[in-house]
Amino acid sequence: MTPARFKKIKQILRARQTDLTVVMDWVHKPHNFNAIIRSCDAVGVLEAHYIPVEDGYRPLTNTAKGSQKYVTAHKHDDFIAVASHLKKQGHQLLVAHLSDQAVDYRAIDYTQPTAIVMGAELDGVSQATADAVDQHIIIPMLGMVESLNVSVACALILYEAQRQRESAGMYENCSLDKKTYDQILFEWCWPKIADLCKKTGKPYPLLDEHGEFKSF
Repeated sequence: MTPARFKKIKQILRARQTDLTVVMDWVHKPHNFNAIIRSCDAVGVLEAHYIPVEDGYRPLTNTAKGSQKYVTAHKHDDFIAVASHLKKQGHQLLVAHLSDQAVDYRAIDYTQPTAIVMGAELDGVSQATADAVDQHIIIPMLGMVESLNVSVACALILYEAQRQRESAGMYENCSLDKKTYDQILFEWCWPKIADLCKKTGKPYPLLDEHGEFKSF
């Protein structure tokens, strides 16, 4: 662990947004899934969620150019369960969905706790999902096509959220409590040791100011 790498990891972790997330509802193409995870990492999302399509599709694998190490993707059986969980945490649920109620994605206040819901590549979200969220959003289109690739659309929305949150200074202060911060910091710095500790039931070693194990 070099001092420069340890410093970078700490900076990235401190900027992680615990109340900004993405829910992938039946996104079934691995390259789209992984591209969305990469975008989550790029804008500081700590955790994402997904409801997989299993019948007729190969399983999703999170191999997003290393981003899977830094964005935890939680698997769920259905959208209503994850929607209820996020609403209890105070998130506004936004879905990229063309409807009469949809508003320009840039008109949303993303400084509020927010979950961005992205649907299946071909059909979008189901009516049940559309009815369960708080707001429908759209990306204005000036060409013949009516929609963007799901990973591209998600990236645009996430970067608008990042822009607003940066303007509000939300990346300047760590939103993680110390216990969680220390735990994730160790897992990012020493993933193999962290896995070994989990298997053996042992606590993580303490780290010094250089990211190395403390000596006593």
